[in-house]
Amino acid sequence: MITLGIETSCDETAAAVVQGGRDVLSSVILSQVELHRPYGGVVPEIASRQHSEMLPGVIDRALTDAGVGWDRIDHVAVTYGPGLASALLVGLAAAKGLAFRLGKPLVAVNHLQAHIYSPFMSPDAPEPDAVGPFMALVVSGGHTCLVRCETLGAYELVGETIDDAAGEAFDKGANLLGLGYPGGPVLDRIAKRGDPKAIEFPRGRVKSVRAVHGGLNPEVCFSYSGVKTALLYHLREHPLSGAEDARLPDVVASYQEAIVDTIIDRCTLAMDGVETLCVGGGVSLNSRLRFKLQELATAAGFRLLLAKPAYCADNAAMIAGLAAMGGGMRGSAAQSTDVVPALSVCVN
Repeated sequence: MITLGIETSCDETAAAVVQGGRDVLSSVILSQVELHRPYGGVVPEIASRQHSEMLPGVIDRALTDAGVGWDRIDHVAVTYGPGLASALLVGLAAAKGLAFRLGKPLVAVNHLQAHIYSPFMSPDAPEPDAVGPFMALVVSGGHTCLVRCETLGAYELVGETIDDAAGEAFDKGANLLGLGYPGGPVLDRIAKRGDPKAIEFPRGRVKSVRAVHGGLNPEVCFSYSGVKTALLYHLREHPLSGAEDARLPDVVASYQEAIVDTIIDRCTLAMDGVETLCVGGGVSLNSRLRFKLQELATAAGFRLLLAKPAYCADNAAMIAGLAAMGGGMRGSAAQSTDVVPALSVCVN
């Protein structure tokens, strides 16, 4: 079974060919970072226009790299949410057209559920059915949430951010520090030279959840608006002279530690009753987060499954992989669906 996957939920134009859900024959990702860098974040109009221009070539490259012709495609899978509406529309329209032209089934995939599946993408990873129930942490630029999974397709939202996602906190922090966009990689690099205990930034404990997050336990929800504000006030009181300021690594390391510690704390509380934690999303590339998650897993005695770096950030391989494993919306429902920018992680 060979699946062509398409991903255009934000600013990566991606296509992949996956066999059997776990054997990645090709994965092509075209980054738009340089286009959005001058604006300090993703501009939806630029992202969607770039997707429209580049997606046909990215799909052709994925097929060429995989050594697969159109006649060997069994399914066409695509992200239909959550994400930027105008960006999602490009991928969904292309996938619908391809599926119709090829006479093959279309699978509309939830982007967050694909991140949950991403730690299982390599052939040496355990089968999802052999792991469940498990806790999944999705930590990215737009999302930070904990999801209990009885198995693939059975999801229960346990906790989520009530304001900024962890990736947003990294990007906004880097912006305040004058370090450019995207913020995560540069903060990770600078923090390695600093003392994470130099400055005590808040850990963003949530005392209550608003109606939109009703039913969730505040103790396992995330908040990053406070640490961002704390950094702003710290810089007003202790301004830095620029990227060469000797105090910068300590500030960055302390700020990063506050973001990471919040994740570790919520994971610790959420792991009650499960023995495996699966982690995906672009922020899971952060070296400090990976170290502290492994440290936590060793101390608490649970299994940690981290997505391989190639499948952490937005990619089409995880979209195709989950579709091949039976995930996603299928049939006439997929062909008639529209994009859902605010799609819940619990909706297939």
